[in-house]
Amino acid sequence: MEYPTFGRAGLVLLGFALAASAAEPVRVAIDAAKTSEPISKYIYGQFIEHLGRCIYGGMWAEMLEDRKFYYPVTGEAPAWTMFKPGMRSYEGEGHPYELLTRSPWMILGDKQAVAMAKDDAYVGEHTPAIAVQSGKPGGLMQERLGLVEGREYEGRIVLRGDAAAGPVEVSLVWGGGASDRHTVTVPKLTDAYVKYPLRFRSGASTDNGRLEIAAWGAGRFRIGTASLMPADHVRGWRADTLALLKELDSPVYRWPGGNFVSGYNWRDGIGDPDRRPPRKNPAWTGVEHNDVGIHEYLDLCREIGAEPFIAVNTGLGSVEEAARQIEYVNGAPETALGRERARNGHPEPFDVKWWAIGNEMYGDWQLGHMPLTEYVKKHNRVVDAMRAVDGSMRPIAVGAVGEWSQAMLTHSADHMDLLSEHLYWQNEDDLLRHVRQVPERIRKVADAHRQYRKEIAALKGKDIRIAMDEWNYWYGPNEYGELGVRYFLDDALGIAAGLHEFFRNSDIYFMANYAQTVNVIGAIKTTKTAVEMETTGLVLKLYRRRFGATPVAVSGAYEPLDIAAAWTKDDKALTVAIVNPTGEAREIALDLRGASWSGKGMRYRIAAPHRRAHNAPGKPRAVDIRTTALTPGSPLDAAALSVTLYSLAVD
Repeated sequence: MEYPTFGRAGLVLLGFALAASAAEPVRVAIDAAKTSEPISKYIYGQFIEHLGRCIYGGMWAEMLEDRKFYYPVTGEAPAWTMFKPGMRSYEGEGHPYELLTRSPWMILGDKQAVAMAKDDAYVGEHTPAIAVQSGKPGGLMQERLGLVEGREYEGRIVLRGDAAAGPVEVSLVWGGGASDRHTVTVPKLTDAYVKYPLRFRSGASTDNGRLEIAAWGAGRFRIGTASLMPADHVRGWRADTLALLKELDSPVYRWPGGNFVSGYNWRDGIGDPDRRPPRKNPAWTGVEHNDVGIHEYLDLCREIGAEPFIAVNTGLGSVEEAARQIEYVNGAPETALGRERARNGHPEPFDVKWWAIGNEMYGDWQLGHMPLTEYVKKHNRVVDAMRAVDGSMRPIAVGAVGEWSQAMLTHSADHMDLLSEHLYWQNEDDLLRHVRQVPERIRKVADAHRQYRKEIAALKGKDIRIAMDEWNYWYGPNEYGELGVRYFLDDALGIAAGLHEFFRNSDIYFMANYAQTVNVIGAIKTTKTAVEMETTGLVLKLYRRRFGATPVAVSGAYEPLDIAAAWTKDDKALTVAIVNPTGEAREIALDLRGASWSGKGMRYRIAAPHRRAHNAPGKPRAVDIRTTALTPGSPLDAAALSVTLYSLAVD
């Protein structure tokens, strides 16, 4: 069965076609001479948000909770309580998970000796002030630290106090014995806040290590803040998570939100990290430490070779704030905010080109939500103000198929380069339905935008494509903190089929950002000391590294398989990707036109015996990418419950 032509390039690719007999090979026709619009590299984008354990507790290496004392230290326990979400699938199906609801710092010694001082607080609203008596040491302690035997840890602590209150001993503790600790001593305090470096080596592995801060003299002292990270961190980012981010090789990362951005003041995230104020997360649970801001995010992008894509606050934020933000990021060194950026360690402009103008402003859940007629005006004012600072910036507008996208394209076409859309899916008991829902919705959005191009006069002569800057499955228990759902093999099949649909509509989709990269509905999951690639992450890694760049026409009748094909950039190989969401292996009878396969190549396969197979940090990998070399005569097949990608060398 021939599929209809898609887009101006005449792309023909297989979706889900008519059923083929199980007794016969699946017959696939590929016309390698019939190509369509090249696939944008930005289809493999990612999205990270200040939410749950995506950044803090997943990507950022800081081990201490509430290191700036947002919560008053009272010594009350437990600091962590079990939160029960709603019964709806995307809320967590009622399965409880832990939330930090009070200070995780416990008091060493007399509880009455600790007070929260608001005068001359080091950071935030208050700083713990501790009175100690000679022979009765006092201080603070934090437990639940994940330590690995032989690993080194580094950090810092900010102290001030009476000279007689010292010495202060800061100890990393991994057991109950007197020798199960490594101690750094600060012999004498001063009446001004001073930062002291810390360096430890753990003598054992444990998930319940602790940091103790105890003074042994007589007098008063204050703890301004403290920090502890594995010594192998990379500019503050977890080295193990960073390694998997490099494997994903995403070309672009959207940040800092998401709903978070509509209540975020970017200025909270610049300057001395120890002086940045802790805040209540404006959109989600927990505390925003502001340890990760513009500079740290751009450090991350440089480390992993990704382009930045910064969202600005068009919710509670003002037009002026957006203009000041782009001046801080991209302004020349002689501008006022360029000089401030230089004082914060980066004299040259960052040259960020991609800017998300708000997030989901169509939703009443969004901070600063306003009527569509008013938002269109605000969007245009924000873009005008930002372009006045940097005319090369590329704005991406908020869209939502239907009235919102139509209005934005009608009234703001001159104020956007791309239009954002978001799609999420939940679980379906029927496996085929679970997989099919992803490409079906992606196709519907593309079809709607093709219709807009015909109907909206403001689009004449313009090529405003889609940035699907949030897309993923979202359902099930939150096993990795807030919205930290697990993914299975069947989700990997759906994500692969979704990529195929992006390829089929390469003339419409320019960018897509899988949401969110780590822990929070993420492609990577972490514990305190381990990290692992989810099944969906394996698919994204495989296609980013191995799938071709120029789609070619695919036809045939082989439901329920989903097949896409493309030339590599150098035209030396043809890649053919097959999603088989059934329990039956299928042989592929390939009718290749417009090219000649040499018989050589490679096969890359993601498969497992059952649909709920999954990976978990610190455990043997249950689902992986298996690689096999092809030789002349090698059969092509699609294993049961699999994603199979062939790279076929051509003569």
